[in-house]
Amino acid sequence: MRGVAKSGMRVAIAGGGLSGLSAAWVLAEQGFDVDVYESRRFPGGRAASYEVPDGDGRIRLDNSQHILMRCCGNLQDLYRRLGIEHLVEYYSQFTFLEPGGRSSTLRAGLLPAPLHFAEAFAGIRFLSLADKLSISRGMIAVRRDVRRGPLLDTLTMGEWLRGHGQTENALRRFWAPVLVSAVNETLEVMSAWQGIRLIYLGFLAGKGNYEMGVPKVLLGDLYAADHFARQPRLHLHLGSAVTGFREADGRLLGIEVNGEQVEAGAFVSALPFERLCSLFPSLETGMCQTSHSPIAGIHLRFRQPVTNLPHAALLDRNIQWFFAKEGGTLLSYRGASRTLETMGKQEIVDLALKELAEFLPEVGRATLTGAWVTRETKATFVASPGFEARRPGPRTRLRNFFLAGDWTNTGWPSTMEGAVISGYRAAEAICQVQGIPARFVVDSRDGGIR
Repeated sequence: MRGVAKSGMRVAIAGGGLSGLSAAWVLAEQGFDVDVYESRRFPGGRAASYEVPDGDGRIRLDNSQHILMRCCGNLQDLYRRLGIEHLVEYYSQFTFLEPGGRSSTLRAGLLPAPLHFAEAFAGIRFLSLADKLSISRGMIAVRRDVRRGPLLDTLTMGEWLRGHGQTENALRRFWAPVLVSAVNETLEVMSAWQGIRLIYLGFLAGKGNYEMGVPKVLLGDLYAADHFARQPRLHLHLGSAVTGFREADGRLLGIEVNGEQVEAGAFVSALPFERLCSLFPSLETGMCQTSHSPIAGIHLRFRQPVTNLPHAALLDRNIQWFFAKEGGTLLSYRGASRTLETMGKQEIVDLALKELAEFLPEVGRATLTGAWVTRETKATFVASPGFEARRPGPRTRLRNFFLAGDWTNTGWPSTMEGAVISGYRAAEAICQVQGIPARFVVDSRDGGIR
């Protein structure tokens, strides 16, 4: 349902990542005048591209490979609102490579969900019959236990999987490649609730939910300021850092931006939780002691193509997935970040080349013309057991101040989908206070596919 904002109602949003941008867009659609203040010179937050040296010039690369799945209904909804859904390509086939180059393919078959992978699993060669039977039992348990919801937040995913009879080979070669790349933590650290919910939504709730979306353009182009400039009520203020909050009598009176006071009828913080904790410690979000997981993005350019695959999961090594670009001459991928955290750039590049050559023989014969390593030390929150209960909702003790961010109570790990859900929920809360019966969040139980 749609309503109309009160005349002159202004909303100020601190932070121009996906959570702040998604809140801003739907609020502007509802008739609010929205100002977004972002400290960087570009929107998108951690979904960003950077310029890096390349010989005598410079090129742009993403900080790390970002993907989505068909079950990310809210992110897709935002893309439709912005008119950029055509900038994402979806793949219905996953390739798993073993050292030596042997490949197996995972794709949906003719049977309906949740049996749509039965045919593919029968033909997978990197798992034994015992592994496949244990995974089948695990999937049955996922369908049953997902109803327990956050009660599963007392166990790690590793504990839950071993408690349901998963073989070590199944853990290492199936569950870890799928879940570690999504949650950015090991099975022994991530909460069972996070893992079970992702597996259910991606692999069991709908036949096409597992399909992987990969941006056709750089993240900096996918979330370019020009897309948001098409909304006349949305105003982006780039290079404008929020440096303080001013409250009185149960309300937020204003925010400080580059030393100046900004006033509005309602405010949203879409800042990272550690930044909000530093600027506004009396707010007591409950998140200030939460830790982070890093992400390392590795980009290798070769003079000649080294693969004809668009992407693949790499088994039994540090490098987990690669994504081929520019006709197979540029490979971008994420490694096991905690393993790489203390390594220097050249060590990481040497390790990546050594491991990659075990899967793609052409790598050993190709000429490397460029190598770049990007790091985000505070890339994602650690969704360990007990984390879910600490996540705040969009409302705060101040009646006109609201929270957004992938770290709020979205039910998702630190993902683009979770960020958009948080922005939509903050916008819903503002609309509710203003008497506007708006609903933006897409129900993810069916993957958001309509």
